[in-house]
Amino acid sequence: MDFNFQFKEFISAFIVLFAIIDLTGSLPIFITLKEKKLAFSSSKAAIFATIILVLFFFVGDWILSLFNVDVSSFAVAGALIIFVIAVEMTFGVEIFKNDGPNGNVTIVPIVFPIIAGPGAFTTLLSLKAEYHQTNILLGLLLNMILVYVVLKNVGFLEKILGKGGIFVLRKFFGVILLAIAVKLFMNNISYLLPN
Repeated sequence: MDFNFQFKEFISAFIVLFAIIDLTGSLPIFITLKEKKLAFSSSKAAIFATIILVLFFFVGDWILSLFNVDVSSFAVAGALIIFVIAVEMTFGVEIFKNDGPNGNVTIVPIVFPIIAGPGAFTTLLSLKAEYHQTNILLGLLLNMILVYVVLKNVGFLEKILGKGGIFVLRKFFGVILLAIAVKLFMNNISYLLPN
């Protein structure tokens, strides 16, 4: 693993992952769970999500090699998924269905698929084609700290932001994700096209 820290890459990776994990968009889900008196552990959710995402970050390449897929191809596929998620956030349409099994609310649905879901998996491997590993992992770690803080203070954040504030943040990060998806697609598609 390289240790080439670059602040710009770190911030960029953090913003991409923040937008994909979509804590602001998921806040209404957390609020609903709390209103239904369904208990969840903020610390366990953050720890489990971190472990799952870091493991996938390192083992994901090996999984790709099993299927003979390179990182650039995965990055292009990831860009398309990020684009679809951004369309959902920006235009308020549901494309991906949250149809996972019911169970413990800390693991399902909070850890998976809300925090450590397919979008986050795809994004982590897609970012590997663009940024140094150190910057991606630091961006991920900062996001997991925010996950803990948000889950710990769901009621407080609901009062501060209000429904309008959550709505605006979701749209704002949706537009940012659209731009990131286009950039990721354009940067990697050239490697796949014949010269």
